Amino acid sequence: MEKTKNALLILLGCTINGLAYALFLIPHHFVPGGVSGIAIILNYFSALPVGALILVLNVPVFLLGLKTMGKKYVLNSLAGMVVSSVFIDLFNKVLKLPSATDNPVLASIYGGVMLGVGLGIVFRGRASTGGSDIIGMILSKYTGMSLGYGIMITDFVVISASGFALHSLEAPLYGYLVLFLSTKVIDMVLEGWNYSKLVIITSTRTDEIADFILRGLDRSGTALRSRSLYLSREGELILTVIHRKQLADLRNFIKKTDPEAFVIINDTYDVLGKGFKSHLIT
Repeated sequence: MEKTKNALLILLGCTINGLAYALFLIPHHFVPGGVSGIAIILNYFSALPVGALILVLNVPVFLLGLKTMGKKYVLNSLAGMVVSSVFIDLFNKVLKLPSATDNPVLASIYGGVMLGVGLGIVFRGRASTGGSDIIGMILSKYTGMSLGYGIMITDFVVISASGFALHSLEAPLYGYLVLFLSTKVIDMVLEGWNYSKLVIITSTRTDEIADFILRGLDRSGTALRSRSLYLSREGELILTVIHRKQLADLRNFIKKTDPEAFVIINDTYDVLGKGFKSHLIT
C-alpha cells in the first residue's frame, strides 16, 4: 500500500513538474537552477530536448547520491527523474503545448508555484527528480536546514551563470523569482498548507486565560510549572495550539485580562490530534 501511494505521488508530482517546464519555463528560457537549469541553457543553444539533457546530466549526481543517500532512495529518485524527464519532453516536444502566457512575469510566478507543487509532491513520495534535489536532500540531512533552502543554495550558482550564458541581466532575475517561489511552495507542501499557532503564555492569571482557551476557543492545552528567572517566583506556563483565525481573540483576551503577560507565538505545521486535521498529502 505504501509503495503504491508513493508511486502515485511520484507520478502526479512529475506530471505537474513537466507541465511547469512546458507551459512556463522552457518557452521563456527561465533557469530554475540545478541540472534542469543547465539543460535549459543547453537547449537554448542546441535545441536538444530538455528532458533528454536532464537524463544525461544527472548520471554523476546519482552516483553521488548512491554513496550518501542509500540505494533505495536513489532508485526512487531515479524513477522520479526518468518519469519527470519523459513528461517534460512529452508535453514540450511531442504534444508541443504552447506557452501558457507571453508575459514573463506571469510565467515566472506560475511556473515557480507549479514547479514547487510538483517537486513537493515528489518529495512526499520519498523520491526526487534528480539534480539539485538530491544535493538539497544531502544538505538538509547533514545541516538541518529546510529542504527548500538546501536546494536554493545549490541552485544559486546555476541561475547566476544563466545571465552570462544568455547575455541577459533579466534572465537570472526571473530565475531567482522562480527559485524563491518554488522553494516556499516546496516547504508548504512538505510542512502543511494550513498552519496553526503555537502559543506559550506566562501570566499571573493563568486560570482565567485557561478557562477562555477551554470554553471560549474550544481548544485545550497544557499547564506547566514554571519559575521566573528574574523574580525567582513560582507560577504556571500555558502551552496551547489554536487555529490562526482564533489568534486575534486570544491576544485581545490576554491583553485585557493581564496586560503584563508574556506571550510567545509561533507558526506550527501538521498538528495531529483531536480538533486538527493533517494536510491532504501525507
